[in-house]
Amino acid sequence: MPRAGLDTSAVVAAGAELADEVGLAGLTMGLLADRLGVRPPSLYKHVGSLQELRHGISVRAKREFAHQLARESVGRSGPDAVRAFADSYRRWALEHPGRYAATLPAPVAGDEEDRRVSEAALQVLLDVLAGFGLPDERVVDSARAMRSALHGFVTLEGDGSFRMSREVTRSFHFLVDTLIAGFQADPPDHASEG
Repeated sequence: MPRAGLDTSAVVAAGAELADEVGLAGLTMGLLADRLGVRPPSLYKHVGSLQELRHGISVRAKREFAHQLARESVGRSGPDAVRAFADSYRRWALEHPGRYAATLPAPVAGDEEDRRVSEAALQVLLDVLAGFGLPDERVVDSARAMRSALHGFVTLEGDGSFRMSREVTRSFHFLVDTLIAGFQADPPDHASEG
């Protein structure tokens, strides 16, 4: 009989918290069962496999991340919106490293729930960039540049890779200001690109 109060949502929530502690790759059904005070077979009444658990964590994390980014960015535009988005992105990713890792994979074809939550986070980014009045052909490039820069920075920071004496937040703000300057600049002419 399943433990009282234990359901799929509770198992996924506990899995997300544990993933933040041990890393998404380090998450196992055995560790989660220990955390919840049950035997591993009891978990399979709520999630069918470790893959299903990770999928649940991914959907949950994408929803939480999109909500956090939207909450911090709402009512702002232009450079102020980018700074709020970037600071929120960094803070959430560093506070929730296992969940952040779960937000990275693109949705699998046919998974409508994952597609919806993935698009919600993307829409926040597109809304932030809308304040720059970018031409359509630059919006995707700008979104990819911002996501890549933020992901690279928080990944390196989370791994403890920044060991120089300069305060890391100052470097992060320099990165964000550099992105903003790029969004505001006239694009270079790449006529030879196909």
